[in-house]
Amino acid sequence: MNLAVLPQASAGVGRRIRVMIVDDAVVVRGLFARWIEAEADLEVVASLRTGREAVAQVERADPDVVVLDVDMPELDGIAALPLLLEKKRDLVVIMASTLTRRNAEISLKALSLGAADYIPKPDNTREVTGSITFRHDLIEKIRQLGLRSKRFRQANVRARTPVGEPPAGALPRQRAAAQGEAQPIVLRAMPATPPRVLVIGSSTGGPQALARIVTQIGGVLDRAPVLITQHMPPTFTTILAEHLAHAINRPVREAVDGEEVKAGTIYLAPGGWHMSVVRRDGGPAVIALDDGPLVNFCKPAVDRLFSAAAKVWGPKLLALVLTGMGSDGLHGSQAIAAAGGAILAQDEASSVVWGMPGQVAHAGLASAVLPLDEIAGKLTRLFGGDAKG
Repeated sequence: MNLAVLPQASAGVGRRIRVMIVDDAVVVRGLFARWIEAEADLEVVASLRTGREAVAQVERADPDVVVLDVDMPELDGIAALPLLLEKKRDLVVIMASTLTRRNAEISLKALSLGAADYIPKPDNTREVTGSITFRHDLIEKIRQLGLRSKRFRQANVRARTPVGEPPAGALPRQRAAAQGEAQPIVLRAMPATPPRVLVIGSSTGGPQALARIVTQIGGVLDRAPVLITQHMPPTFTTILAEHLAHAINRPVREAVDGEEVKAGTIYLAPGGWHMSVVRRDGGPAVIALDDGPLVNFCKPAVDRLFSAAAKVWGPKLLALVLTGMGSDGLHGSQAIAAAGGAILAQDEASSVVWGMPGQVAHAGLASAVLPLDEIAGKLTRLFGGDAKG
């Protein structure tokens, strides 16, 4: 059956995250539905074959999250995306596509049109079915991004409802959460040594954040190399490097094993490879790539870059942790702090998902937690010699 829309549930704040699946492959729709329904906090509210059906049913189904295939008959994903967002402004859309250059281009374009994230599908159904990593990634993206929509609904409910007392016996953290209070963050003192190298870790929402930052840090690039680990598969990182290079008219490329790290260049970890740095026999720092196991379900992993960079540059290193789910970058940030380096984190309000930067901030490792629009200025001042930024 091509069209299945389930009855709409109450829009209460305690409801499960509601998911619409849009894919012209019936096998994929069925597989995604089984995975989602196996999670206690998720539910499938519609399973549809085309973008046209999704646009027609989105208001009735009232999903929090749509998993939207790129290639479909009648109305494909990129054409359906703005129509879906027009009908439901707080909708979270995750683009899904097989891993081709064309689909990678479309997925990255979708981010600029309002999609929250993307997920590359394995090439065939057998690989989709057997990939534990793909299932984990899909479910976590739905869960973490779905919380954004739920928070939007909860904020609207709180605006209309008097704040009540939290349950008796609630722990302080639970009471603060129930009363809408933010958890305090303790900032680490900014190290006195001026930074000479910038490393950046990012994931969900990262491509948009990176584009905003790199176009404004010409002064940093004049003085320092920039190394970036963005959670992305192969092909996607190639295209991201091309887009960033075009935006700033400076060298931005996927890193090559063994190349020397030089100021004025942005090195991007290639998808499917961990990127780190080494210094041999007192020589210059060079890129080291390896095809080792996943770290934090990721390859490339931010922890691998941060930890290696801490050993090579110590107190001369500044790390920036941008939007992303999970905790990748936390252990690497601990290594940087222990080596005397500095860490900045993106704030919650400007992050698509405040997982990675939130973990670093709450661990007391960040010397500043900043909105996206303030990060480039802070970096420019620090690399320009202003000790306090």
